Amino acid sequence: MRYSIGDLARRTGLTIKAVRFYSDHGLVPPSGRNTAGHRRYDDAALARLDLVRTLRDLGLGLAVIRRIVDGEATIADVAATHAEALETEIRVLRLRQAVWTAVAARGSTTEETRLVHELARLSEMECISDFLADTLGDRPELAGIARTLTPELPEDPAPGQLDAWIELAGLTRDDDFRAAVRRLADQHEIGLRRDLAAEVRDAVEPALAAGVDPGSPQAAAIVDGLGRGAGELREWLGVVHDPRRERYLELLAVINGWAAPESLTPALDWLTAAVAS
Repeated sequence: MRYSIGDLARRTGLTIKAVRFYSDHGLVPPSGRNTAGHRRYDDAALARLDLVRTLRDLGLGLAVIRRIVDGEATIADVAATHAEALETEIRVLRLRQAVWTAVAARGSTTEETRLVHELARLSEMECISDFLADTLGDRPELAGIARTLTPELPEDPAPGQLDAWIELAGLTRDDDFRAAVRRLADQHEIGLRRDLAAEVRDAVEPALAAGVDPGSPQAAAIVDGLGRGAGELREWLGVVHDPRRERYLELLAVINGWAAPESLTPALDWLTAAVAS
């Protein structure tokens, strides 16, 4: 059966202008022309146009639709990609809703202005996953660490949680901090494992409590007991002994409603002095 542009418009519910647009862009090519030179379409074109309309209703762009109707991509593949993108968008929208709700609840004009400004900056990075993907990469062995470093702002955050989110988001935009986290991830990969922090805490905190001088022979024995060379420990300390790392963990705990993490700074300060002695 042969259809005119008007016939396709009536059968699909589209305007004649829309049908002509899709035809002009090659998404629904005509199967021929009548004696007057008017375009005519067959049943395959009608089915193709109906698919184009459905995909447009789902929010797909013309380039993606062209790949699907030309058989270069399957709907299943495209659907999986868009479902993932929508999940990210939903997370961002929930964050924005939480921020705007908090802004509405505040009485200070100055505070509202600050929050609106920070909201605009947050929309640039979209979500913390950008920071984690950039610093930890797609490394299966770091997947657990990535999960523990992911903040989950509640839908109805307390003022302190919102402030913590804004400060944490600022940290993640710090290129120098990102580089430091990448170095920490690289150390984990080459064997300077993050459980070294627990070893240091267990070995150093009793020394701190007993008032052991980091320059003493007793301190040197504690350093030797860690089983790493001085150079390796200095490298590790150069990455781990960063106040921004500890601040990230403190803010993360506030946002996620966790207990405040125990500070490792006193132990790292002592170990730094002991290694330098």
